[in-house]
Amino acid sequence: MNTPTFDETTRRDQLIAALQRLDALGLNRGSTGNLSQRWGEGMLITPTGMGAADCAAADLVWLGFDGSRRGARAPSSEWHFHQALYQARPELNAVVHTHPTHATALACLRRPLPAFHYMVAVAGGADVRCAPYHLFGTPELSAAVVQAMHGRKAALLATHGLVSAGATLPEAMKVTIEIESLCDSYLRAVSVGEPALLSEAEMAAVIERFRGYGQPGGA
Repeated sequence: MNTPTFDETTRRDQLIAALQRLDALGLNRGSTGNLSQRWGEGMLITPTGMGAADCAAADLVWLGFDGSRRGARAPSSEWHFHQALYQARPELNAVVHTHPTHATALACLRRPLPAFHYMVAVAGGADVRCAPYHLFGTPELSAAVVQAMHGRKAALLATHGLVSAGATLPEAMKVTIEIESLCDSYLRAVSVGEPALLSEAEMAAVIERFRGYGQPGGA
């Protein structure tokens, strides 16, 4: 079966639907967080300072990797690390940045999410690293995000939130939702003790099993 192709209108509609879903799930509030999809030699990204209820497809901004821009709105102030991830990771086509309650709480402790549960492997490795704190919208934060995401599809940002990515927007959303749920479980576990961690070999076996898991062609 041929892979379906999507025009820019469809990409924009997908981003708005995802933005509204994050808001409905409580993973973002107000104008926090931002989403993007790779499109051509650049990306479509949510505008700065607009919540899900107010943002329409026409408000999304296209930013070229060469610095060009198309759109009436100013892009998210976090566009720098979206662009840095796309340029460093050609296999990634969507980036989701959120401030969900439990992932953000763990990020404020400046702790990674370790291999306390096998589903941590949904982010591509044996843990979810926590990038060091840097001011939002800075080159330093972009560099820290790229480093923390090396070989991963998610990273915590110290005293900030969560970044997830994927080959598709549905995959990036799936990772976001799963990591937030895992952070909730982990914080509950450490409130009564230190949970046992899976070994590197055990996590490697999970990651290998995940490679063939799910429906053919699924994210």
